[in-house]
Amino acid sequence: MTITEPYKNPSEQFHAVGEDIVDLKAPSGPIEKRWDDRKFNAKLVNPANRRKLSVLVVGTGLAGASAAATLGEAGYHVRSFCYQDSPRRAHSIAAQGGINAAKNYRNDGDSIYRLFYDTVKGGDFRARESNVYRLAQVSVNIIDQCVAQGVPFAREYGGLLDNRSFGGVQVSRTFYARGQTGQQLLIGAYQALERQIAAGTVEMNTRHEMLELIMVPDANGVERARGIIVRDMVTGEIETHTADAVVLASGGYGNVFFLSTNAMGCNTTATWRAHRKGAYFANPCYTQIHPTCIPVSGDYQSKLTLMSESLRNDGRIWVPAKLGDDRVASQIPEDERDYYLERIYPAFGNLVPRDIASRAAKYQCDAGKGVGPGGLGVYLDFADAIERLGRPAVEAKYGNLFDMYAQITGEDPYSEPMRIYPAVHYTMGGLWVDYDLQSNLTGLFVAGEANFSEHGANRLGASALMQGLADGYFVLPYTLANYLADGPYEKVADDHPAVLEAKAAVENRISTLLSINGTRTVDSYHKELGQIMWDYCGMERTEEGLTKAIGMIRDLKTDFWANVKVTGVNEELNQTLERAGRVADFFELGELMCIDALNRRESCGGHFRAESQTEDGEALRHDDEFAYVSAWEFGDKQPTLHKEPLEYEYVEMKSRSYK
Repeated sequence: MTITEPYKNPSEQFHAVGEDIVDLKAPSGPIEKRWDDRKFNAKLVNPANRRKLSVLVVGTGLAGASAAATLGEAGYHVRSFCYQDSPRRAHSIAAQGGINAAKNYRNDGDSIYRLFYDTVKGGDFRARESNVYRLAQVSVNIIDQCVAQGVPFAREYGGLLDNRSFGGVQVSRTFYARGQTGQQLLIGAYQALERQIAAGTVEMNTRHEMLELIMVPDANGVERARGIIVRDMVTGEIETHTADAVVLASGGYGNVFFLSTNAMGCNTTATWRAHRKGAYFANPCYTQIHPTCIPVSGDYQSKLTLMSESLRNDGRIWVPAKLGDDRVASQIPEDERDYYLERIYPAFGNLVPRDIASRAAKYQCDAGKGVGPGGLGVYLDFADAIERLGRPAVEAKYGNLFDMYAQITGEDPYSEPMRIYPAVHYTMGGLWVDYDLQSNLTGLFVAGEANFSEHGANRLGASALMQGLADGYFVLPYTLANYLADGPYEKVADDHPAVLEAKAAVENRISTLLSINGTRTVDSYHKELGQIMWDYCGMERTEEGLTKAIGMIRDLKTDFWANVKVTGVNEELNQTLERAGRVADFFELGELMCIDALNRRESCGGHFRAESQTEDGEALRHDDEFAYVSAWEFGDKQPTLHKEPLEYEYVEMKSRSYK
């Protein structure tokens, strides 16, 4: 069967098809002027009126912290929420390699347009042109902002900011602070946030988890996002918070796979609760498998460790050329090594995009050339770099990453190559938003990894930090102001029927989880779900496997609600209860991911359908059928698919090649 033959899509037994949707905020005209025109035409709020308007921001990573700080400094009353004990513990702190910006400091041909093109191509032509161009355009301002905040970017000998390359590009545009760029950027945003907390414009609520979205009709019958229900994770108190608008910046959903590079607390509950209230969930099957992670070492692990993609600048990836060659790496001569990325993709070599590098590593291991326990690893070798640059130079660039690897594995990466293998890292899917970052629910805005808008089917390295800060510092302050200019809206009382209904739903859900008193732990269900997702909706998907996975997830979900054991009570610190609520949402999300992957009968970026590949095993898109955003509407019985067609004016849709 070829993908273009008349064929009944098997996913149709699992979903309904609704009307196509369009982004009504999408600008027109020359692409380089669209964002400037949108900013100029956006309505403004005068400084005196801003003090009368309130915004709730859920999440304190780069997107949430920068948004809350910027909105607070502008004069709005902001209430910020995070489940961590400090805003600076958000998962953005774990990002390592760098942040992209089209500064062209290396004078190697970079430009805003080239960053735009690389991002659209890297996403396998499944992202919106206007959003991506805005991201590239704003990138140059982000670096200036962060330098002014004191972020200690690496510098060259002469004092200028240094750059390095990342996958999917042929220029050096990535600014970095050794291997801890996310931490340094988050500290900058955290300082800005703390300044506003001290000034009284931002009210910080740590150890609070959002469990429901409050939708309230206005005088004209328009449903608006007006608040959230949260649980105080220390006392168990269920609280109501209302405002004029809600911003979700709660991160991605990679922990649906259980093992991922995400912090264990990362979850999808905030966005999933909004989805159940009517917010469309876009492209859920687009998950990113990062090629440069420390391999799994046993079934006792609760997470995996990322080794920055920046290591691929100077490290060379290889496997033994002969099957079954189990000699230590240093004993394998050069002519018996297969530097497979350099061989297959000579133009980009070790710096091909993440999806391509991940699948290539899988193919080598599947062929029996993998190294380490279980043959689930390939080598990342710095011997050439150490010889060429000297060990001190390598330590200056990557020292903390090498130290982390040594501490985790007990191996010295200066004397023997690192062993790496792909792992779940990032999610390109998320809540659907328009050009203003507003979801289809009026008054609900979504920023950073929680939305779907910039990366298409694959994210280029060093673009996550760029998007988070772009959304928080430079986009939301304009687009949210445009929405708030029609306010302030009528106050919502705590005894409003919509508020009481949302609060009751949370309380009923918690009491149900506590009352089941079964025999299986929450983590056992999460692990089993994660294994299903990895086996059937991981690096490679098939029609048969996805159909099987949907049935397995449904059976496991039914068993969960009948047999899970949640110990303790609500009125205390109860991490088992927290995890149970999150895993319950992961069941529903995992099923939708499989349905989305089953519906998309093509391969693109991080979504690889085995039935749709070229003769040499590369991803094969089908633009005549699938050049659209999948926007899913929640339904009690089955989800409904809405398609947003993708149109390209400035980039030609063609086969993505890095050879």
